[in-house]
Amino acid sequence: EASDKFYLNAEQELVFADEDSPAFMAGAFEFLSALWLDEEKVRQAFQSGKGVGWHDHSACLFRGTERFFRPGYNANLIDSWLPALEGVVEKLERGVDVADVGCGHGASTVLMAQAFPNSRFVGFDYHAPSIERARKAAEVAGVGVNTRFDVAAAKSYPGTYDLVTFFDCLHDMGDPTGAATHVHGSLKPDGTWMIVEPFAHDHLAANLNPVG
Repeated sequence: EASDKFYLNAEQELVFADEDSPAFMAGAFEFLSALWLDEEKVRQAFQSGKGVGWHDHSACLFRGTERFFRPGYNANLIDSWLPALEGVVEKLERGVDVADVGCGHGASTVLMAQAFPNSRFVGFDYHAPSIERARKAAEVAGVGVNTRFDVAAAKSYPGTYDLVTFFDCLHDMGDPTGAATHVHGSLKPDGTWMIVEPFAHDHLAANLNPVG
């Protein structure tokens, strides 16, 4: 029956309305809005070749990024990704030191801290406002006992760890080689570096596909 009302079917609801759905994509619209809100900065960056720092973008980028990636972490991090690393879950259950680098608003850090209360988690990000949001998220989630968040860059964060995680952030770093070198030096002798990144081929031609 025709009407003036708009509606979402069940599949559309999973993508646009249900923030707990693994298929939720509305966060992407929020972080993409930084492209036009920061249009003048981007224009100047193209002219100068200097780029736009992550911290120089509008706040919608940071909020949208967390909303976009959190459903995937909820669906995969504890049940699929961590178990794929040999012996890591057993260590986390016993209690180890973990650094979550480039943690943003702390969605991945908080999720791990909830799942493994015997382990100690530190979330690092060089963007101070994101760290403040992460601290509030940890407080709300009740993981303040085994979790903290500190402002630090990927190639200079302090401490040594049994597990270092980089979730969807290495490709955004200005010096990924420097970050990787620092990770190597921050791992304990039997430590593990976990990297989650979008899949891509090494050469441009192989990446020319519908996904981009």
